[in-house]
Order: sequence, then structure tokens, then C-alpha cells
Amino acid sequence: KQTPLDRVTGIIYRNQDGAPHFTGPRARIRNVDDIPSPAWDLVPLDTYLDQGLGYGVNLGRSMAVIATRGCPYQCTFCSNPQMWTTRWVARNPAKVLDEIESYMHEHNASNFDFYDLTAIVKRQWVVDFCNLIIERGLKFTWQLPSGTRSEAIDEEVTRLLYQSGCRNMSYAPESGSPEVLKRIKKKVRLDKMEDSMRAAIRNGLNLKLNIIMGFPEEKRSEAWQTIRFLAKMGFIGVHDASVSMFSPYPGSELYDDLRAQGHIPDLTDEYFLSLGSYKDFSQTVSFSYGMSTRELTLYRILGMLVF
Repeated sequence: KQTPLDRVTGIIYRNQDGAPHFTGPRARIRNVDDIPSPAWDLVPLDTYLDQGLGYGVNLGRSMAVIATRGCPYQCTFCSNPQMWTTRWVARNPAKVLDEIESYMHEHNASNFDFYDLTAIVKRQWVVDFCNLIIERGLKFTWQLPSGTRSEAIDEEVTRLLYQSGCRNMSYAPESGSPEVLKRIKKKVRLDKMEDSMRAAIRNGLNLKLNIIMGFPEEKRSEAWQTIRFLAKMGFIGVHDASVSMFSPYPGSELYDDLRAQGHIPDLTDEYFLSLGSYKDFSQTVSFSYGMSTRELTLYRILGMLVF
């Protein structure tokens, strides 16, 4: 017996008259270990694996893995607090590794890209996961390309990450200005993050930085702080950096503020295409109150050059 669409929460569908109808939010699954494994048999995996497609650095046949759900932080540029709430929950490390082993045997996968919002929050979880890989004697590479927190990543953790096969990791300071970080609720200390990055570099990990410029209240002096921070990170040996322009994503706190103030027009296709400005210089749009699109683009280029 089929359930009527209007009784299935968490979906949007069109009524008979063509109008969209939202059935309301769906309750989150409390025990993530009860979620079935992905139905990869319904996906033409070889089309992707044979072409070396993936999110991280190409290290061979790469499968996607999600080990945790959610993020406990409230960054104002991120839609996570509204989409998923701030509940962070991790799967059992042994079950994550069982899934990886199955992909190695069934799909000849040799590398795994973790697509978690914030994979490393609890130090003990990542320590247990790394030790399990080492204990089982498994040989594969894995990556954290989405950006992660640094509080739990110290000398011992970075050493275990490398020993267990982790090769690439992204840090997400977002800005080199403490004032900007405070305004966007990015609860991170740059000096502590730098200590973590230095430890990661010493232990052989390849590092990338995620930087955002052009937040609405960002000042020129703060943009220059970020540029100086990028130069310093290049000097200490960070391998890669992404310097993006701020894009107000629907669902984020900053988006709601800008929309209420009339800075964001109607939600047209052009607006959604403009959200790709983080990677396309030709699509750059400034939402900064004090800096033009041209000026921010120059800061962005300069940041990459000094890095």
C-alpha cells in the first residue's frame, strides 16, 4: 500500500494544479548506525571510478564515504544550522571501516574521500578509527577534502592520520582576521590552528586552506590581515589554498540578513548561478558594504599570489 505524498514528510511535490507543496521537515534519524549502506548497485560506479573522478586529489579508484553527520558550530555563512541543526553524531568507527573494506573487495577501490561536513570533532573517535585501520593491516589512502576543525588534530593525531593512509586534508580558517571570525561565529583560534597545521606538515600530510573574502561587514584592513595570513601559511609549508568570494547561501544566517535588508533580489536562476562565484572570477559579485566587486577580486588575486 502506497503512502499518500502529503503524508511523507521532508519532500516537495507539485499538486495537480502544478503548485509546489512542502510536507514539512522530516525528523532526523537518531541512530546513524541503523542507516543502510548506500545502494551502489543502482549507480553506474565504473563510469566514475574508471575516469578517476572524485572530490579530493586523484589517488586512484575513489569511493565516497560519510562517517559523521552534522556540525556542532553555527557559522553565519553556512546553511547547516537550519538544514541539519547543530547536532553532530559519528558512526561506529568499526562499521565505517567495514564499509570501506567492502568497497575494496567489491569495487577494487583504493582511495576514499570523506564527504562529512565536519569529520573530526571528537579526538578519541579519529584516534580509534586510525588505530583500527592499522590493526587490520589495511592498505588504502583516504582524504578529508571538505574542510575540518583543528581542535582535535594535534601531533599524535596527525601522525596516526598519516600512518593509517590519510594523505590530504583541508583546514577551514575562512579568514585571517580575528574580528571577521568573531562576526561570522567561526569559533577558531588561528594560533592553535597554525600549531595543528605545522604538526600535520611535519607528519607528511598534504594540506589545503579554505579562505573566504568579502563578508558583508569586512573592512579593507581585515582583508589585508587575510592576505598576510595567506603569505604566512605559504611560508610554513601549506600546499594549497582556495580563496573564494563570499556567497550568501539560502538557509544561512547571513543570507537571511541580506535578504531582509534588500541586498538580495528575487531568487532567479541568475542568482543561483552567481553562487558559483567562489570558483569563477567572471561570476564574482560583491556583497561587502565597503568594497566593490573589482576591489575584492584584486584582493583575491593578491591573496593567491602571496600564498
